[in-house]
Amino acid sequence: MLTVVTAYLQTDRVTLRRFGADDADLLIELDSDPAVMRFLSGGEPTAPELVRERDLPSILAGYDRWAGAFGLFAAYETAGDAFVGWFCLRPERDGPLDEVELGYRLRQDAWGSGYATEVSSALVTKAFTDLGVRVVWGATMALNTASQHVMEKVVMTVTEALETPDDMLAVEGAELGGYRYEITREQWEARQALRS
Repeated sequence: MLTVVTAYLQTDRVTLRRFGADDADLLIELDSDPAVMRFLSGGEPTAPELVRERDLPSILAGYDRWAGAFGLFAAYETAGDAFVGWFCLRPERDGPLDEVELGYRLRQDAWGSGYATEVSSALVTKAFTDLGVRVVWGATMALNTASQHVMEKVVMTVTEALETPDDMLAVEGAELGGYRYEITREQWEARQALRS
């Protein structure tokens, strides 16, 4: 029997859908690229057993925890169905449901394609129009200017300087800390009003 997987979100070029129990290899491959992991672990890959035993089960549990409204979703090119990485839109584990994190991790061959901005913009819109979200936020290291540019393109602004977490102190640029970016529903609505 064919299982039909419905999309969580679809843009012109990218489709987001839930990860499945058999998708560990996609995450392992993504996390094995030193360039992808540069600002997360200093380029060290995530151990495959951690992906299988910790990360993927946590992702799958999130779909149940938030009744499919939020989570971490696999990203595929709409034309051709190639896996390009993942995007997340989710509250903190015990945080309020109206304050959600926007994040993403893309394969190196998808960098520079505009996917991060295209999908992030669509996720912000979904958060404010469909999901009752009050604040969308994201965090990035000070040296990760590419991520900062994406957040700025979706009209998020820096609200706080962040210290580097202890488990990331060995990462390049850790001494510079990072930034928390945010956009509120009111800011987003004001921006939409200006465009109409």
